[in-house]
Amino acid sequence: MDLGFIGLGAMGQLIVPRLMAAGHAVTGWNRSRDKADDLIAQGMRWADTPRAVAAKSEIVFSIVTDAKAVRACALGPDGVVAGIKRGGIYIDMSTIEPDESRAIAAEFDKAGAVMLDGPLSGSPVTVKAGQASVMIGGDEAAFERARPVLLAIGPKVTRIGSNGLACQMKIAVNLLLMVEVIAFGEAVALAEKGGVSRESAVDAILKSVAASPVLGYRGPFILEGKMPEVPLADVTLQQKDMMLALNLGRRLGSPVPLAAAANEMMNACRGLGIDGNDFVVAHQVYRRLGGQE
Repeated sequence: MDLGFIGLGAMGQLIVPRLMAAGHAVTGWNRSRDKADDLIAQGMRWADTPRAVAAKSEIVFSIVTDAKAVRACALGPDGVVAGIKRGGIYIDMSTIEPDESRAIAAEFDKAGAVMLDGPLSGSPVTVKAGQASVMIGGDEAAFERARPVLLAIGPKVTRIGSNGLACQMKIAVNLLLMVEVIAFGEAVALAEKGGVSRESAVDAILKSVAASPVLGYRGPFILEGKMPEVPLADVTLQQKDMMLALNLGRRLGSPVPLAAAANEMMNACRGLGIDGNDFVVAHQVYRRLGGQE
């Protein structure tokens, strides 16, 4: 199938090769072309605008930073909506506000096309391992058409419901992930304060009933020399998602006190100047608060 992909950052760099390996032809675009060089060398075609990507594609994907970026590449005279064929499918994999996603989807409906929200649950580690999951919100028939392509990205593809609901579910999942990782740092710092070595604490947690996939690959980052130079998700990126959860909780009248507490730990990371690291670095905040550093 002829596919389009917009946004060739950390995730796009991993997803596009998976689509090409499955036999699909991919045309890509990114705001800065240099990020496309490696993918072009692997066989990806380049287009000068999102509109040009859409004109060559049956299904167009995007994964960008926020709702403003989605609007910029999806709407307007050079956007996906201007080039997409009637009956074409646009799948935005970004983590954005549900209402923003629904509003953009309405513009595609006016153009005779379909937009699905399809946020990806997983880090570069899980995408590379072929274990990412994709949640879909929107038209069921369009979802079924796109399902074979989505399965090239990851084996767990689920339709959550109507437009915007996959975005809502992704925010909820990220809330859980954030709280889990922050609690991990709290637990390790408590064990250390009582005399357990950090290595032993991490090893014990990863062998316990509290272990999980995210702790399995992220937990060791807090060991000496293990913090990645390029974060899987730094404090700023993760805090963006926490703000989505806090705002959604406020709008829906659903309490999210643990999200608020986790967000405050991100603020503390900023205050200490360690926010350029993967957000598991909150463990250092707990150590400092406990007088360990």
